[in-house]
Amino acid sequence: MRHALVVFESMFGNTKTIAEAVAEGLSSQIPTDLLEVGAASDVLAGDVDLLVVGGPTHAFGMSRPRTREDATRQAGGHVVSERTGLREWLASLERRTGKVAAAAFDTRIDKPRVPGSAARGAEKRLRKLSFRIAAPSESFYVTGVAGPLVDGETERAYRWGQELGEDCAASTEEQESRKTSDDVGTTR
Repeated sequence: MRHALVVFESMFGNTKTIAEAVAEGLSSQIPTDLLEVGAASDVLAGDVDLLVVGGPTHAFGMSRPRTREDATRQAGGHVVSERTGLREWLASLERRTGKVAAAAFDTRIDKPRVPGSAARGAEKRLRKLSFRIAAPSESFYVTGVAGPLVDGETERAYRWGQELGEDCAASTEEQESRKTSDDVGTTR
């Protein structure tokens, strides 16, 4: 059975909350697994139709070891993603030869709007790894470095995940229908 995989990096828990909402929205349409980036394999299972990745925006893009160290200090020594970040995971991820769809999201400060986006950087890396981009990168907003999330962002993340799931399910049905049509005309 085909399914989606959501892989997230989170420091203070805000991106984890968004990832959970995205995964819940996706799971209303297709089976979905949710993994913290440190627990994710660098080889995707063969039945993954959609990969969704998300992380916090640090220093205008995806986190780096130094920005994660700073976040750990700000959090009093404990963050959600302690072992690795999305940047390093994507760098180690095995290139795919199939038509796996992907999408990226991030969390970032709402006011003032800080330039840069972890999601846009992740999307570029996914494209280089031969993933088909299923939707433009999406940002979800926090009120400050440690959060909390801006009101309504969790619900918006759920809807975004649900829409991604609908699109992925429709695309999978279309591909299966084409394959069946092609098989009907094939003689052996």
